[in-house]
Amino acid sequence: MDDLDRRILAELLTRARASFQEIGSVVGLSAPAVKRRVDKMVASGQITGFTAQVNPAALGWKTEAYVEVYYRDNISPAELRRTLEPIPQVVGVWTIAGEADALVHVMATDMAEIEVTVERIRENARVGRTRSSLVMSRILERPRT
Repeated sequence: MDDLDRRILAELLTRARASFQEIGSVVGLSAPAVKRRVDKMVASGQITGFTAQVNPAALGWKTEAYVEVYYRDNISPAELRRTLEPIPQVVGVWTIAGEADALVHVMATDMAEIEVTVERIRENARVGRTRSSLVMSRILERPRT
């Protein structure tokens, strides 16, 4: 990825609906040249997809938590995905270094739904314990570059 690709990505991250022509005028390329570069970044896996950012409250999600999950023994990332992906309130899962094995981002309509979701996570017999932190307010979110 060169400097032009990074500038194109910066434009896509800040103005995702901009046309290739608009992006090209900012980075100094023609629309077809921008399209070729974007297509190349998609094909190589540097760009993994395009999506809309939605206010969680618009989906009814007014409560969120981060849940540290501690397993009794080792667990593979594939098993984490298999057991947590079916839970619709689980919007992100990461393996982490430290005492906990995984960090799970949960979004829900209210505290009762958070509680039910944490209980679903605990249904896995290999889960030793969990520790939840509730989000009080969102202060800063940057585009992931």
